[in-house]
Amino acid sequence: MTEETHSGKSLLGRWFPTRYLYLRDGDDVRAWALTPGRQALGALAAVLIGSWFLVASGGFGYDLIMQSQADRTVARARAASERLNADLQARLESAVVRMTATTGSLDEMAEMVERRHAALTQVMGMFRGVDGAQAALTPAPSLDPANNSPVQRMLAVRMDQERLIARAETVAQTRAERLRLAFRLAGLNPSAYAPAGTAGLGGPLVEAQDPRALAAVLDVDEAFAVRIRNAADNLSDMRGLADAAEGMPFHRPTNARTTSGFGVRFDPFNRHPALHQGQDFAAPLNTPIAAPAPGIVSFVGVRSGYGNTVEIDHGRGFKTRYAHLNSMAVRPGQRVALGQRIGAMGTTGRSTGVHLHYEVWMNGRPQNPARFMRAGDQLVQQD
Repeated sequence: MTEETHSGKSLLGRWFPTRYLYLRDGDDVRAWALTPGRQALGALAAVLIGSWFLVASGGFGYDLIMQSQADRTVARARAASERLNADLQARLESAVVRMTATTGSLDEMAEMVERRHAALTQVMGMFRGVDGAQAALTPAPSLDPANNSPVQRMLAVRMDQERLIARAETVAQTRAERLRLAFRLAGLNPSAYAPAGTAGLGGPLVEAQDPRALAAVLDVDEAFAVRIRNAADNLSDMRGLADAAEGMPFHRPTNARTTSGFGVRFDPFNRHPALHQGQDFAAPLNTPIAAPAPGIVSFVGVRSGYGNTVEIDHGRGFKTRYAHLNSMAVRPGQRVALGQRIGAMGTTGRSTGVHLHYEVWMNGRPQNPARFMRAGDQLVQQD
């Protein structure tokens, strides 16, 4: 026995000396020896069980904390909504008081309601074609004239106008922010793809910095004009980003599993580090490959190392490449649509097995395809 082995056993013996467990049954006595090894295994098991208990307890505690935070967030949002409704109701009741105190107030409010209605009509027209907007921005039914006074009906219309402009602001801002997030996930600057300026409202384009001019054009109060401007700005951004996103390679060319990502890896042939400029997907032979965005086929043929290859130009400086194909279903110059079949998976060229090598290029530089697919997943979640 070596000195190191003897030292190790001595150390284990000092920590866990041999102990004996005796069990007596009448005159029959049995003894079990608890050797250092058994004691060490028992201690290790106790540590593992204790660690698992701590981790499980920590996870449970974390879930409770997160649930509590979520409940507080919901409670704050509900309280904010209640405060907003209370404030709106107070302002409407104040308007009623003013109308009853002055003879001309009823006519003035009627004119204001009509002007706001005309401005809202223009804003609602801008939302035409936006998914889900029609249901969210549908006016409330009018009150029954037989059971409600003209003042009550006018106040109900005023309240509904406040609700509609608030919904318009929310719909436009929420969708614009989600689109901006998708572009950021792809590593793109959203402002580079959003249109400059906003659509004109009720006449010539009015600078957003001058709400008084917009209020004069729309013939509404300044506060209402500012809210219309906010909704129009976000809606304009949303439409511009949505139009740009339709031409981006945000969708997946196949739903097959990923086997290799973008970045430095060891080359499967020479085992040396090399930059992998795309993403690999593995699936059975002849699995269909689809275009991730509309575009024009710029290359169909064989490239060194890539084997059978298809390349698509999507405009705006974006190009995608599909390599190692077993067959190709498009020709150069052909226009392809989103999801159109362009070929089938194979193992041609410098390949170790059936897979698709997929690349995304922007302005002549290779990009990480995973970022663009994450952006596409974000857009799908919005629908």
